[in-house]
Amino acid sequence: MCDDLTALEEEQALAARGLSRREFAAIGAAGMLVAAGTAQARAGALKEAMVEVPTPDGQADAFFVRPAKGRHPAVILWPDIAGLRDAYKEMGRRLAGAGYAVLVVNHYYRAAKAPLLASMAEWRSPAGQEKLKPAIATLSPANTVKDAAAFVAWLDKQAGVDRKRGIGTQGYCQTGSFAIRSAAALPARIKAAASFHGGGLVSDKPDSPHSLFAKSQAGFLIAIARNDDARSPGDKDALKAAGQASGRYVEVEVYKADHGWCTLDAPVYNKAEADRAWGRLLELYRKL
Repeated sequence: MCDDLTALEEEQALAARGLSRREFAAIGAAGMLVAAGTAQARAGALKEAMVEVPTPDGQADAFFVRPAKGRHPAVILWPDIAGLRDAYKEMGRRLAGAGYAVLVVNHYYRAAKAPLLASMAEWRSPAGQEKLKPAIATLSPANTVKDAAAFVAWLDKQAGVDRKRGIGTQGYCQTGSFAIRSAAALPARIKAAASFHGGGLVSDKPDSPHSLFAKSQAGFLIAIARNDDARSPGDKDALKAAGQASGRYVEVEVYKADHGWCTLDAPVYNKAEADRAWGRLLELYRKL
């Protein structure tokens, strides 16, 4: 979860790389994307555009990217707490390059169009957190379910989407739970869901995400950060037990990396462990 301890651990990760938080912010998402080095390699192979998706509460802006030719299984990608921005567009492009039609959504659309923040570094500033407060207030499990249904309906109308295949969904940080809720709410279409360093997956509430596996027809990948596991060591066991009881495929693993390790512009981005999680994601999506 994104808390004060996570912020301290991010400072330590940056120090190990010889950077201060201010220096990291100055590099920005653009520097991280250049380091990723994937966009130019796929020049001309993908089609992409910002789009508007109608929902019961308005128009959700999103980034839609897919292979330039053919029909492909769709994926709904929910960004982390800092929202839809360049880092997540690039993550969407990478997935599209692997053969998927990817909708990277602005889950804060009820408050403002994306980008609300330019990078994860901005979220760690008082101004960035203040800016996101009203947007975070618009989030709820009920809204997640409504939005997921709208995103699935929109994707199923796109010429580049193979409607004979299932849909995948993945979330990061606060939206790890969004992916699970989406799969439970739309079992006929969503067949795979992944949570990366997701927060709030286990609670004693009747609608806790870990209790929803049985309501889905999906397979699940639950990738947990080691520092999140250290704070809530019982969560992985609860997730494994719930998965086993559900009869669904639920892969739960604690990775040797800290909260945020899969996000390109995160101070704790860990390429080796992010690539390992990426490999497990592709294996999950092959079953769509």
